[in-house]
Amino acid sequence: MSRLKSRFARLKADNKQALIPFVTAGDPHPSITVGLLHDMVKAGASVLELGIPFSDPMAEGPVIQAACERALEHNVSLKDVLGMVSEFRQQDNDTPIVLMGYANPVEVMGYKTFAEAAAKAGVDGLIIVDLPPEEGEDLVAELRANNIDMIFLLAPTSTEERIEKICQMASGFVYYVSLKGVTGAANLDVQSVQDKVQQIRQHTDIPVGVGFGIGTAEKAASVSAVADAVVVGSAIVKRVAENANDGERISAEVCALLSSMRQAMDIES
Repeated sequence: MSRLKSRFARLKADNKQALIPFVTAGDPHPSITVGLLHDMVKAGASVLELGIPFSDPMAEGPVIQAACERALEHNVSLKDVLGMVSEFRQQDNDTPIVLMGYANPVEVMGYKTFAEAAAKAGVDGLIIVDLPPEEGEDLVAELRANNIDMIFLLAPTSTEERIEKICQMASGFVYYVSLKGVTGAANLDVQSVQDKVQQIRQHTDIPVGVGFGIGTAEKAASVSAVADAVVVGSAIVKRVAENANDGERISAEVCALLSSMRQAMDIES
């Protein structure tokens, strides 16, 4: 059983939902990332989402765009990101890690080479923001051959037909982007999220995670009541940026947020 499947099964047995924090690899400095990942697990993270720095992150708002820029100042490459995962695995072989990025770096490395290297490093899932399922079959095949889940995005505008198609290809979990626009947007409507999650669940038995617009413990708890996972990105990356010159402070601020979210989610469940 994959780490993702095992983790979600364990959470379900405990009547809990997954808390999935996102950070950009190498932000604000490559030396900080692995330690921060370990600290986030201690603070209550169920799954880790690690961003691959990219020069044109079209789905991201200014907070995560800036994180990519800070990481790229240190020339953090896809190979470097895989190296960070390998280092993390030296101490933690249980927590699932999902990479999130854009198609270009993976295509440059080559699907087969990437999938084999990612599996060797200990990657469990992959989100490619700009790769629609119609163009993703070759990559999905290579990932499946290496026991890596391909996680696709759904949006408020996704049609019934689109939801069905993506659910047929997805594994690990389905990622529902709860807001129109870019990461860091606000005005989360939990009722509309619940309605869409219920619609998605009519087409799949795998977990449904919700991200975008979740920045407080209250919002995390509200979303966890209607979904299987809560993904938190910009709120964490903002704290990284605000404390970019102090690694210990980054960890303290990020972990305080995650701990408050985990506690609120557990009370809600």
